[in-house]
Amino acid sequence: MGSGLGWDEGLFRYSLLSLLLAGPPTALSLRFLQAPYGKHHRPGWGPAMSPPLAWFFMESPTLWLTLLLFPMGRHRSNPQALILISPFLLHYLHRTCIYPLRLRRPCNGFPVTVALMAFVFNLWNSYVQARWVSHYASYENDRWFWVRFSGGLALFLSGMAVNVRSDIALVALKGKGEGGGGYQIPRGGWFELVSCPNYFGEVVEWLGWTVMTWSWAGLGFFLYTCSNLVPRAQAHHKWYLDKFAEDYPRGRKAVVPFVY
Repeated sequence: MGSGLGWDEGLFRYSLLSLLLAGPPTALSLRFLQAPYGKHHRPGWGPAMSPPLAWFFMESPTLWLTLLLFPMGRHRSNPQALILISPFLLHYLHRTCIYPLRLRRPCNGFPVTVALMAFVFNLWNSYVQARWVSHYASYENDRWFWVRFSGGLALFLSGMAVNVRSDIALVALKGKGEGGGGYQIPRGGWFELVSCPNYFGEVVEWLGWTVMTWSWAGLGFFLYTCSNLVPRAQAHHKWYLDKFAEDYPRGRKAVVPFVY
């Protein structure tokens, strides 16, 4: 640390830089190889675990690490910081504790290797987001904080509503269909516009988070989310078109209504 940076500041900067740079190689790799769970399940990825347990395990750092790090930050008692971190925790409270409980129908096992990779990413990202909000952000004399927070929160909650309702619809359909390996064509709501409104909703959520935090940390997470979910949405879209060749609505886009 020849520049005089403390170890945590150096760790934060390198972690943030790596998050900002991780998107393009992730997007490129996912154009050729999709993570083997859900619709894209395939053998050859080693031992598997229960999907509900996998989701709980790999998403859990977003809760416990955030709650561990936040009290260590210089803004730990700042009302703006406490309010700002709340949407992040709200999303992951749902994803970690509530969403896995909905996965009660029999389904393919979740590869342990994929769960471990997601666990590591969530450790990394939670560190960046929590340290930014609780320690490295500046709230003093920020006259635009509440304007950005209000606009970003509206985006975030709108996206979360689309994400959660779409996930509920997909879980309800799983196992009911006779074709497509137990899948049906989702219909109604945002499914009339895109094949993956759950992914669209999550992209909108983290766009809202970027506006709320107005930070490189938020932008890095948003860009990585796009790099991860947009190629997977395209793969889902192709899967639907292949499985339901005669019946699948051709006017639907993959993830962004009317665009892509």
